[in-house]
Amino acid sequence: MIDVTAKPGHAPVFVTVDLVILTVRQDVLQVLLIERGNEPYLGFPALPGGHVRDGETLDQAALRELGEETGVDGRSLHLEQLRAYSDPGRDPRGRVITVAYLALGPGLPHPTAGTDATAARWVPVADVFDGPVPLAFDHAGILRDALERARSQLEHTTVAAAFCAEPFTVGDLRHIYEVVWGMPLDPSNFRRKVTNADSFLVPTGERRHPETGRPAALYRRGAARLLLPPLLRSGDVTRPGPVVVTPH
Repeated sequence: MIDVTAKPGHAPVFVTVDLVILTVRQDVLQVLLIERGNEPYLGFPALPGGHVRDGETLDQAALRELGEETGVDGRSLHLEQLRAYSDPGRDPRGRVITVAYLALGPGLPHPTAGTDATAARWVPVADVFDGPVPLAFDHAGILRDALERARSQLEHTTVAAAFCAEPFTVGDLRHIYEVVWGMPLDPSNFRRKVTNADSFLVPTGERRHPETGRPAALYRRGAARLLLPPLLRSGDVTRPGPVVVTPH
């Protein structure tokens, strides 16, 4: 692990990465959590992560941890650096600065526990914020930041398609927005917005034929990474309804 040795009279600083891995499973936004097998916070749920090894970059450490915790190659997912967390008291073992990453992907598999975890499982994000047991360290705050980043990214980028296995319908994509934003959307206005957005969706020319209802056109993700114009939560695609996920 990386130990940034300090000058005499100053404590050493250790560097870690933590991963907020989000996916939609069973129509619910879920986050990957581990159960810690070591002190501190023995038995507490926590975000997966670990120390940056000698010779590793932060991105390499994040990809390695993602593979160890999910068995998924992170290069196939949307993976971005969230921010650094450096509160001196965030880890009782000493001065530990962590760099958090946000990972998004469709249908991620059942996870396997890493070397310092006794279990790993997908947990509904709403259950984390409403649950009786707090996450270890400052991981609840990191998860809140990551959730808001994901929600904001859906407004301004095409990352929502990263949750969808291709090909997908506009209805599939709308469902992702509804689950991540925690609010119902107007189907007609949403369809108009996303199909008119520049290079967001590319028609495959095929249709999905459900058992009931009309066939639905299938799409794949276009080349655009920025959503132009943006799809704002305060815009005309939303409609009154219950909030699904509300961190507090």
